[in-house]
Amino acid sequence: ENIIGKENKGFRYIMLNFNSERLAISIQASRFARVCLEEAIKHAYRRKTFGKRLIDHPVIRMKIAHMARQCEATHAWLENIVYQMDTMSYQEQQVRLGGPIALLKAQTTITFEYCAREAAQIYGGLAYTRGGQGEKVERLYREVRAFAIPAGSEEIMLDLGVRQAMRFATL
Repeated sequence: ENIIGKENKGFRYIMLNFNSERLAISIQASRFARVCLEEAIKHAYRRKTFGKRLIDHPVIRMKIAHMARQCEATHAWLENIVYQMDTMSYQEQQVRLGGPIALLKAQTTITFEYCAREAAQIYGGLAYTRGGQGEKVERLYREVRAFAIPAGSEEIMLDLGVRQAMRFATL
């Protein structure tokens, strides 16, 4: 009597929600990766070591360059998936986008984790305190796994993406 939808269809309803859940997590992870990049850049301009700003050290610029490269590539992929979701029918999305969205979720959370780690490296010891200058980076670094695991871990997402690609591939 207290049933939402049709009986014995609950698993299907949950599975149909995964694309939007994974996309939402991807959007958040992509944005948080960019926050890590922004915070690292601001800190690198502010902090001085050995008589010069951190940003003036080539190794720091290299870290920032890799963070920016990953953020930009991930965001472009995210925009591509959002465009497809906007232009495809709901039924076509369910058939064609499960794998690509799963791969996107893995990409965004891996990028987020990378950027959080590199930002923590740039912040040094300040990234390990819950307050002060490194507060944002510390919090993001601590919570990155909370984005990677829900709605399917990275390993599961990568496998799902490959399995769906194989299903649609023509040999």
